[in-house]
Amino acid sequence: MGLLEKLKTGGTGFSKYGVNTPPVNPGATKESKLHAFGNTPGYSLNGDYRSEVTDAYVSYNDGYNNALPQPSQLDLTNESSLVKYNEVKLD
Repeated sequence: MGLLEKLKTGGTGFSKYGVNTPPVNPGATKESKLHAFGNTPGYSLNGDYRSEVTDAYVSYNDGYNNALPQPSQLDLTNESSLVKYNEVKLD
C-alpha cells in the first residue's frame, strides 16, 4: 500500500477531519459580507454585518485566536476622500 492510499483510507494526525473534506468556510465564498453585500459596503469598509463576518472569521481552524481587524471607516459618500485615495501613486 502506497502513501496516497494510506492517507485516503487512514487519514493523518495533522487534520481534525481525517479522510473527510472539511466544510467550506462562508468567509471564503461569494456570500461573504466581509467586503460587500451586493452593492452595499461590507464589514471591512464600514463595519456592517459584524456578527456574520466575525462568526465566519472565528470558524477558521488555524490554531490561532486571531482578532478581527477593525473596519477602515472610509467615508464612501465623500467624493473628495475618494479622489484623495485614487491619487495615490505606486512606484
